[in-house]
This record gives sequence, structure tokens and C-alpha cells, in this order.
Amino acid sequence: MIKEKIILGIDPGTTIMGYGLIKITDNKPCLLAMGVLVLNKYDDHYLRLRRIFERTISLIDEFLPDELAIESPFFGKNVQSMLKLGRGQGVAMAAALSRDIPIFEYAPLKIKMAITGNGKAAKEQVAYMLQRYLKIPDENMLPQMDATDGLAAALCHFFQSNRPQTDKPYTSWKDFVNKNEKRVKK
Repeated sequence: MIKEKIILGIDPGTTIMGYGLIKITDNKPCLLAMGVLVLNKYDDHYLRLRRIFERTISLIDEFLPDELAIESPFFGKNVQSMLKLGRGQGVAMAAALSRDIPIFEYAPLKIKMAITGNGKAAKEQVAYMLQRYLKIPDENMLPQMDATDGLAAALCHFFQSNRPQTDKPYTSWKDFVNKNEKRVKK
């Protein structure tokens, strides 16, 4: 059981980077902060990457997260967009690595599934479920869905890291019973 932990979640992007931070206390998550870094005002792609690095470092220095959960790029038709997105993700990861923070990547489908139960959920559904689960007042919700996507990555990581782990997956009920005789009443 987790006593206390802070997770930084990032939705990497070179136009808008979303982020969210949750604090886990006695195994209960609560919102610390969420926001966006707007990058489309910069024409220079390398300047955008620098801003991603600087903002990620500032979030790390301010909130001292224990772990970084980041959305992994999904395959798209535009190779140039994928390359830019991958660079943005890499820069955010480099910032975490420079502060010795462990990194965990999650596919967008996995994040949506963890938050809503539906891997193809709309961004609005994800935002709604986050608001309900974390008890976020309406006035604290941001209109940019990138912020809630970053927050969703953090909460997804909490859910995933809080699951009981087994040494090996069970192949059947009989296999489970054989490996857990003390837990099964006859």
C-alpha cells in the first residue's frame, strides 16, 4: 500500500503540452495541480523543445514528484507530426531523468481504459470521470483537454502501480488454486 507519493503526468505535445499532478496519501489520490504549456506562439521548433524541458524541470522542482507518467505517442499518418511529438516526449523524459525520476509510459488507449473503462472514450468523457473521481470543482477544470490528458496519465499510473502483482500469470482456476492453497477454502 502506498503511504505518500506524488505523480506527475504529462501529455506531450509541441503545440500544447498538458500536465497534471496528483498526491497519493494513504492510497487515495487528490489533485495537486494541472495546466498546459502553450507552445504554438513559438515558430522555432527547437525553442518549443526548450520550453518543454524548462517547464517540466520547473514542475519537478516545485512539486518534487516521485514518478513521471507520460502518454506515449500513437501511430499516425503524418510522419513529421509523429517525429515532433516524439521529440517533445523525449525532452520531457530527459528532464525527469536529469532529476532521477522514474518514467512510466502509457498508450492513449490504456489511459482512457483506466479512467473511463473505454479505450475509445472521448476527451470530454475522460475529463468528466477525472472530475468526478478526484472531486474537482467546476471552476478548477480547464477548457484545454490537454491538461486533463496529463492528469489522466498520472491517475492511470496510480491505478496500474496499485494493482497486486503476481509472479506468474495463472493459466487456469486449477493453477490458481494450486499456487494459493492457503487462500482457498475447501
